[in-house]
Amino acid sequence: MTKQKIVVVGAGYAGVSATKFLAKKLKKDSDVEITLIDRHSYHTMMTELHEVAGGRVEPSAIQYDLQRLFSRKKNVTLVTDTVTGIDKDKKVVQTKLGSYEFDQLIIGMGGEPNDFGTPGVKEHGFTLWSFENSLKIREHILETVEKAAIEPDPEVRKAMLTFVVCGSGFTGIEMVGELIDWKDRLAKEFKLDPNEFTLMVVEAMPTILNMLSRNDAAKAERYLEKKNVKLLLNAPIVEVAADHIKLKDGSSVATHTLIWTAGVKATSDAADFGLESARGNRLIANEYMQAKGYEDKNIYIVGDLVYYEEFPETPTPQIVQAAEQTGHTAAANIVADIKGSEKHKFKGNYQGFMVSVGSKWGVANLFDKIHLSGFLAIIMKHIVNLKYFFDIRSGYYMFQYIMHEFFHIKDDRNVTRGHSSRYGNVLWSVPLRVFYGMVWLVESMKKIVGTGDYLKPSTWFGEGSWFTDKVAFPFPWLQEQVTTGASAAGGGAEATETTAKAAQFGLSYAYGEEPMQVFDHMPKWFESVMKFMMPNQEVALFMQKFMTIVEVLIALALIAGLFTWLSSAATIGLTIAFCLSGMFYWVNIWFIFVAFALMNGSGRALGLDRWVIPWVQRTLGKWWYGTPKSRYGSK
Repeated sequence: MTKQKIVVVGAGYAGVSATKFLAKKLKKDSDVEITLIDRHSYHTMMTELHEVAGGRVEPSAIQYDLQRLFSRKKNVTLVTDTVTGIDKDKKVVQTKLGSYEFDQLIIGMGGEPNDFGTPGVKEHGFTLWSFENSLKIREHILETVEKAAIEPDPEVRKAMLTFVVCGSGFTGIEMVGELIDWKDRLAKEFKLDPNEFTLMVVEAMPTILNMLSRNDAAKAERYLEKKNVKLLLNAPIVEVAADHIKLKDGSSVATHTLIWTAGVKATSDAADFGLESARGNRLIANEYMQAKGYEDKNIYIVGDLVYYEEFPETPTPQIVQAAEQTGHTAAANIVADIKGSEKHKFKGNYQGFMVSVGSKWGVANLFDKIHLSGFLAIIMKHIVNLKYFFDIRSGYYMFQYIMHEFFHIKDDRNVTRGHSSRYGNVLWSVPLRVFYGMVWLVESMKKIVGTGDYLKPSTWFGEGSWFTDKVAFPFPWLQEQVTTGASAAGGGAEATETTAKAAQFGLSYAYGEEPMQVFDHMPKWFESVMKFMMPNQEVALFMQKFMTIVEVLIALALIAGLFTWLSSAATIGLTIAFCLSGMFYWVNIWFIFVAFALMNGSGRALGLDRWVIPWVQRTLGKWWYGTPKSRYGSK
């Protein structure tokens, strides 16, 4: 049987969404081949370009290798190549390095900045629409500030430290927000006064953030003014030069940096495909996302490239939600065509809009009902980004996002104001780690040695040891006889009748006081769990030996700095279990908090984790995802 060949062009939000959907729905169809072609070997998280351009995160934070996204999708072939044309009659996609036949084609090559023909933008301005753009802006700002620091002419220096963003949409406002956060660090690094920096937003319209409600936009405007950002409204730029911009009213602004975010149009790469286009060079599609005039050729248009009027004169917005939904619609209709079921019409479902103004403040409009600003809006944006990784089923990049946004941040530039950052000197936690490991080793050795002599191994495993045939756990259903008033004070200590002092609460031992147990008896729910795990003495004897061995391994791992995070997490679990079992005292509750403190990567300082963890990450990554490459499968 001839295989159905599906080709997806473009690995943006729409292309990735469509390919993921196709791979999932057609995974059992061995006669279907899916090929994803993109000029890069990675997917770029476009909504976070400003974070790289503004020096908040490292470039790798927004670059997601396609093999890591599709390594478990055996029916997807990745190709790194540039599409140069489409033969619609022969149904062939032509690339620089080869050609690919198709039965079904999805074109999602995205958009590009629209400078509206403004003179000088291409020559002297910077756009923010690609990974390369973000790096260029970042490097330019660093270079410009460095030169400004030693510039003797005050007027030239002022122009060099004036940063202008053209456009007050989401991209423009998020870009200037990053500059708000970055300027203090730049000033400190290059020994400048932060007040020498001028940040400016130039907008041709009378208002900013026009996709938000006026109330939400006004909040953002007040915040920008509070941060000393100059807003020039009703001020179209008519010319851009190397050291200034000219406005329509004849005035000019001296600057060496103009970041143009004023408009988006369809990528010019699709202009020669011979498909009908509308304004902004976007390719026209019907409600099924099929290219106008080529419905019988099974050619679909998605993402920023598609022009489909949801309402008269109102095309789908060029936003991530629309890109994913158009990609999903096209993919669903391809599946329907292959399986002979009914096609689906596109119906946009936009659940809100969010914009960050720096790392700590933002505004959000959810479902057109819930309006958030400040801290809560930023939290919501992170939640939405995490949901994206869930949607594309990438736990790896979800984890990487959390690390980059919360733990690998410098200069307090995240929503927790740097309190969650793991950057710091973990060397000073080494003594605590070794001491904590020794504590666990001593406690576990007590359970091995019992009343024997530590220096005489022949006396080990005797009376009081957890390796005898006597159950150490003070659980009633495991004891042959439960003595009223018995005390289970130590690991394996025999219950005896005593007239004990009243236990007193304390977090450290005081001479003459009887320490208080965290729980003097097990909660009912935990008792049920323990009865399930240890229903009889035989199982209990095995468990106490096993737990002792685990404690020894944890102790040695902590001392050696090996798998410190996992070892610390295990100690937290064990300690909580001992607490709930009625076998732990308040004076030792510090076990839990020390374990949390050691989860900061302390094993990477004078510990084996410095070498072992990177090796494990490389080995597991290669086994699960394969080896990332700069190019994939081109002919």
